[in-house]
Amino acid sequence: MSVTAAQHAVSVEGVSKTYGGDQPVAALTDVSAWFARGTATAIMGPSGSGKSTLLHCAAGLDRPTAGRVRIGDTDLSALSEKQLTKLRRGRVGFVFQAFNLVGALTVEQNILLPARLAKRPPDPAWVDEVVERIGLRERLGHRPAQLSGGQQQRVAIARALVSRPEVIFCDEPTGALDTQTAAEVLALLRAVVDRAGQTVVMVTHDPVAASYADRVVVLADGRIVRDMPQPGVQRIAEQLAMLGPRPQPTVSWAG
Repeated sequence: MSVTAAQHAVSVEGVSKTYGGDQPVAALTDVSAWFARGTATAIMGPSGSGKSTLLHCAAGLDRPTAGRVRIGDTDLSALSEKQLTKLRRGRVGFVFQAFNLVGALTVEQNILLPARLAKRPPDPAWVDEVVERIGLRERLGHRPAQLSGGQQQRVAIARALVSRPEVIFCDEPTGALDTQTAAEVLALLRAVVDRAGQTVVMVTHDPVAASYADRVVVLADGRIVRDMPQPGVQRIAEQLAMLGPRPQPTVSWAG
């Protein structure tokens, strides 16, 4: 079922991305995908398939060579670098495998860092709710080095939530975690969607992590080759194993 433009948190239309000069490498080729508000989507594919490039283009971290990306109604191609930075600080959240916390800051200071950089006072009630949700209230005064990997990733998720972003982009958020801790982090991301109505777009190689999403988009050779409503762990693994020669591109709809 398709959705209207007003329901799109992110729109990627005919996006291509090429790297290099004399011998250019096409990371993405004419990719179109729409991500509905209040949903979680997993982006999967073999190494070199273009999944991280798609995430970076969709998040405004990288500019596509061709095509158009929108966050809500905002066309990213029309923005200057300064405007893109402002958009990322206020309307987009990021969670990476490496956590990217500032070691010299406390947990509380790391969580509030986006609001500080955006020079906007955070909503105290929302910050309190976010802190409660991540379950680390007693650790607010600790430094990242004093936390486990799972706790650090929870802080990264809280930091992504504090500015109430329209969409949270995650790049292998559980890649550095053990199975139990990964499950806790994925449950937290799921709760962000179900309870707060946020939109999550997550790159992952793990079928179990992808099973927490509402939808799985699979890339191969820089093109979308599968677009599946929550298919379950076994089917996700089967589809990844079946990837062969590059199929014809698919237009991907969320809803």
